[in-house]
Amino acid sequence: MLTILTTIHLLAAVAIVALVLLQQGKGADAGAAFGAGGSGTVFGARGAASFLTRGTAVLALVFFLTSLGLAWFASQQVERRSVVERIEAPVERAPSSPPDVPNAASDVPAPDVPGGATSSN
Repeated sequence: MLTILTTIHLLAAVAIVALVLLQQGKGADAGAAFGAGGSGTVFGARGAASFLTRGTAVLALVFFLTSLGLAWFASQQVERRSVVERIEAPVERAPSSPPDVPNAASDVPAPDVPGGATSSN
């Protein structure tokens, strides 16, 4: 259902752009008032503007309804939790060394030095 709604939404958006680009601006009406050939069109003198305006309005309604439908679907998929619940509890870390390894320097035996020489400071 979500895929169908998204497809309709995208097609309506592209169709709105196409219809808006096909429409004439307000300045084009001045030329038609002096006989610029507006009555020889397929839809008549005012038919094309009325048809394109109504088509744009219908597609705008479809676009808004699909926008609301997509927003509703998105709101149904969200897990509602507060910000405090989203914070993860701190993870307790294991000790950095295993328990059988000595931690203090005094517990570590001195290394054997060849020749019996020791360093004294």
